[in-house]
Amino acid sequence: MTQTEFIAAALKEDVGTGDYSTLASIPADARGMAVLKIKEDGIIAGIELAKAIFHFLEPEATFTTYKKDGDRVSNGDVAFEVAASVHTILKAERLSLNCMQRMSGIATLTSQYVDAIKEYKTKILDTRKTTPLFRAYEKQAVAIGGGMNHRMGLYDMVMLKDNHIDFCGGIEKAIQKTNDYLVANNLDLQIEVETRTIEDVKAVLACGGVHRIMLDNYSPDQLQEAVNLIAGKYETEASGGIKLENIVDYARTGVDFISVGAIIHHAVSMDLSLKAKII
Repeated sequence: MTQTEFIAAALKEDVGTGDYSTLASIPADARGMAVLKIKEDGIIAGIELAKAIFHFLEPEATFTTYKKDGDRVSNGDVAFEVAASVHTILKAERLSLNCMQRMSGIATLTSQYVDAIKEYKTKILDTRKTTPLFRAYEKQAVAIGGGMNHRMGLYDMVMLKDNHIDFCGGIEKAIQKTNDYLVANNLDLQIEVETRTIEDVKAVLACGGVHRIMLDNYSPDQLQEAVNLIAGKYETEASGGIKLENIVDYARTGVDFISVGAIIHHAVSMDLSLKAKII
């Protein structure tokens, strides 16, 4: 879904047959200004998307930015100012706020994870635990917060997880069948395989044919053993049960990536408001 398609669909959902509150109370030719006020500290995200929403409704709207995506902001700051038709401002208000509040919450939480392990080489990854049809913007917020994006969907990387392995009949069989499929279909995709035990890791190392090994629900000690065993032959990714409180214990093992679904699905939206500027 393109940005234009997303905005059109989101506005259709919200406006429906008409913004009757505005139509009933505001003259069609009324012009106005509004400011985006930040009401708590964090990392701001979604300003560029908000700009696109206003310009979708009114290409001639004047959108003046005082902050940019990725800026650290504080309560009382102003992110942007917009001058446009009052009808445009009131129709764009809720969609812009919903997107920015969600994205800013994700960027802020992601930055906390990134900052916690900044002394280590390990990078923070997101997952596919996202909101349907809003995934691109949630993942954009992760990147704004300093994290890295994992695959966007099922189509841009192969991940052989526990259910694939179990249904297929084992790790070795799943890896071999996947490599055969990619060759037969002329697909140039990286393969990641999930492991649940050190014995699984040994099986992957014996088989080969992958790009990254996921180490799922390992304790820090088990993770250290696995990372030492892999010894840089493949990229390594830890996942499962990793929180801010224990992430340093995992990062110090030297694992390449830590995937944290919580940076998206546990993020709390930032408090923002769009207020009329009376001139």
